[in-house]
Amino acid sequence: MDEKQTIRVMAVDDHELLTSGIHYVLLSFDDLQLVATASNGDQALELCEQARPSVILMDMMMSGMDGPATTQAIRERFPEVQVLALSSFCDQELVQRAMEAGAIGYLLKGIPPNELASAIRAAYAGRPTMAPEAMQALVRAARPSSKLGQDLTDREREVLALLVEGLSNAEIAERLVLSLPTVKGHVSNIISKLQASSRTEAALLAVKHKIVAQ
Repeated sequence: MDEKQTIRVMAVDDHELLTSGIHYVLLSFDDLQLVATASNGDQALELCEQARPSVILMDMMMSGMDGPATTQAIRERFPEVQVLALSSFCDQELVQRAMEAGAIGYLLKGIPPNELASAIRAAYAGRPTMAPEAMQALVRAARPSSKLGQDLTDREREVLALLVEGLSNAEIAERLVLSLPTVKGHVSNIISKLQASSRTEAALLAVKHKIVAQ
């Protein structure tokens, strides 16, 4: 392949064994060239200026400036450079931070050489590549989180509001014109749905999370 079409790659990882491994992997592909390696975020920024890579393989867990922070700094200073996160972990928050920082993809260490090469080529072309585990993490993050108390019925909310006022079961029954067993059933459901240990804790949670109007 013409040298002008060679994709310049930089690896950023605080484990020399990993960067050495990437070097040997890329030797198998004529269109990929490892032009620099860095062991931390500050060094990565300095070398990016000098080596001018097209794609960076970025470790996420580094001392000092971590992967997402380094990715953001590089993307702000060198927007033409694509960053592929390369990590041992697919923690939901870490994946989110990497993508929000501007990474074009998220891969797991141990990825087969051919798949790594394909991901680098895709990144160079502006196409994302995501490990299945990272994609699942993003899907989970996109789901609306369930709000405490959203599954309470209107009647249970009425009972809960009176619990917050400090009324007993008998007083609640009288106020809402309900039988005492019915009120006890509502209180039991409220405690269960709020995952509280007692009616007192249920009342405290209702106030803390603004489940009922005060």
